[in-house]
Amino acid sequence: MSIPSTSARATKRFCLILVKPSHYDDDGYVIQWFRSTIPSNSLAAVYGLARDCAQRHVLGDDVEIEIHPFDETNTRIRPEKLARMIEMAGAGMVMMIGVQSNQFPHALDLARPLRERGIQVGIGGFHASGILSMMGGNDVDLHKAKAMGVMIFAGEAEGRMELVLKDAFENKLKPLYNFMADLPNIEGEPLPLIPAIRAARTAGAVTSFDAGRGCPFQCSFCTIINVQGRKSRRRSADDVERLIRENVAQGLNRFFITDDNFARNKDWEKILDRLIHLRLNEKIKLSFLIQVDTLCHKLPNFIEKCAAAGVKRVYIGLENINPDSLAGAHKRQNKITEYRKMLQAWKKARIITYCGYILGFPNDTPESIIRDVEIVKKELPLDILEFFFLTPLPGSEDHQTLVNSGVVVDPDLNKYDLNHVCAPHPKMSREDWERVYRKAWETYYTDEHMEAVIRRLVSRQAPASNAIMLIAWFWGAIQIEKIHPLETGLFRYKFRRDRRPGLPIEPIWKFYPKYAVESVVKLGKWAVLYGRLRAIYVRVKKDPKKLEYMDLAMTPVTDDEDMEMFHTPSAPAFIAQEQRRQHAHEHKHEHAAVA
Repeated sequence: MSIPSTSARATKRFCLILVKPSHYDDDGYVIQWFRSTIPSNSLAAVYGLARDCAQRHVLGDDVEIEIHPFDETNTRIRPEKLARMIEMAGAGMVMMIGVQSNQFPHALDLARPLRERGIQVGIGGFHASGILSMMGGNDVDLHKAKAMGVMIFAGEAEGRMELVLKDAFENKLKPLYNFMADLPNIEGEPLPLIPAIRAARTAGAVTSFDAGRGCPFQCSFCTIINVQGRKSRRRSADDVERLIRENVAQGLNRFFITDDNFARNKDWEKILDRLIHLRLNEKIKLSFLIQVDTLCHKLPNFIEKCAAAGVKRVYIGLENINPDSLAGAHKRQNKITEYRKMLQAWKKARIITYCGYILGFPNDTPESIIRDVEIVKKELPLDILEFFFLTPLPGSEDHQTLVNSGVVVDPDLNKYDLNHVCAPHPKMSREDWERVYRKAWETYYTDEHMEAVIRRLVSRQAPASNAIMLIAWFWGAIQIEKIHPLETGLFRYKFRRDRRPGLPIEPIWKFYPKYAVESVVKLGKWAVLYGRLRAIYVRVKKDPKKLEYMDLAMTPVTDDEDMEMFHTPSAPAFIAQEQRRQHAHEHKHEHAAVA
């Protein structure tokens, strides 16, 4: 997809190739799909900025900037082809976009043959930005990139894209562009956009945008606050409306709003009101997935307006039900006494909930983890639960603390995908931790509990038929594909020669039959899993008493309820503290009223 020049005088070409890299699976093959599931907002954001530069002819009226965006999770990337595209144009560069820590080794493997042919390559994203922010740039893989002559970009590209393109056009790229100390305002800036032909490669043709950046909280395992900052920077409602209209014009109406915490976007209400207007007054069909915190239900009208705006699914960082684990990770905004109120509010709005749950906090043991998962099943009315290893992601406070303390963490960045053990645990061996991780998935995704999840949705007349697709996706990803759900898609691609350097390239006679059998077996397992869930759904729908369903998680919240969740080792002290805080708050208001 290129941006054609509007100037009749264009006689030169600059080929800009944007690549969102994937990473390697445990066998060393690049993780790719016929249709991926999670669209890359980094790719959309940089494409929008580059398109603006092309339309403004920043390289001169006689230069046409061609832009080619690729998401490697759904498109095979062959460096020799990229090199030929740039060589045929006579000028250009490859930008590796939004590169996370687990994608950095593969990004270097893509960059190496390009650099050997003299192609200019830049790498930006969370790893480079996080390492510059928290470790002063001291990172083995970052040093490898610099030694190869790869440009490193740290920070955000708004207001800086023109500078980089001009330097690349003149073959004067700097080794480092570091803008971490100067986070830009994003209101009124060029909007994130991806061409429909690329969005079509995601399941359901989903695209994405960020309505805001930054998060006010201080979670120690998070990289967002150290890369995008803790101050809310946001697009205006006018920006969002323009973005929606431009996407709808090219046939895209399903969006992932990638704000790490949309509830803390200070303009959430203005944005939701605008989306409501577009849906109700102009009859534009819109669907959204958002991410929020566990206290969002306390914002007046937030959940109700989300439902009216077209939010169909919401991701919530539940993380844990043990207050000491949450406090230790500086996630004090998560209050277990609010979990049931919050989840029931989303249930009432008929919005499907995804919740993240972290395994491996210092006090976790195999026994406590499974006990807690059973409590979650019984007492919290959430729908999709996904588990993560507590991972010291480069760019997080946890990573900085461990490295500065001399703790040995896994040197292979490819494993920093939240689905692998990367650091030692004080109470569990690596084997025990990995074993209980798999056991946690098996404990939650039983047929019995999935029936309870479906019954809860049906009783509230929520879209349970959509939920069974999501349940199949999340459980099947772990059980069948052996990959975390956030990295899966529809039908796994594997290319014989696209294997991690150092691992053998299998012969044709061995690779293709094995890949074919593996694919057929997996498709069969997917069909069986979906069929089993579908049978449960049909049985529930036929139940004449389906709207009367009630279980412990669905019971109305009371002030004096005595849930098992409140009796884990650290819960009583936390609840006593919350009660004292509440009484002090009420006393303060009573005193103010008397005064």
